[in-house]
Amino acid sequence: MAERVRALRGATTLENDTREQVIERTATLLQTMFERNGVRKEDLISIVFTATDDIASEFPAAAAREIGISDVPLLCARELDVLDAVGLCIRVLMHLYSGRDAASLRHVYLEGAVPLRTDLPR
Repeated sequence: MAERVRALRGATTLENDTREQVIERTATLLQTMFERNGVRKEDLISIVFTATDDIASEFPAAAAREIGISDVPLLCARELDVLDAVGLCIRVLMHLYSGRDAASLRHVYLEGAVPLRTDLPR
């Protein structure tokens, strides 16, 4: 199959809103997304991060820079503040080139974000 533009989703949560935890949990999420899907940094087009209102200590995109993603457009935004939604949550939407079909991509939900997508294989 020829390479096509694909979108890959992921999310994680924090226990506490600290810079260290934002960096560590976001980096782990990104690296897990890469590993489970055979993504290389050169496959990336862009990454969009959202964070819930209770995260203010650091931009999640800082984690991408710390693991060497320095030439890809990154954007951070606020997640909708929905009643009873998962708190301290960082979500990722990664755009990339891949030879895999969309159905074979493995979206990644870690920590307290696992219940967001119980329909997906782990």
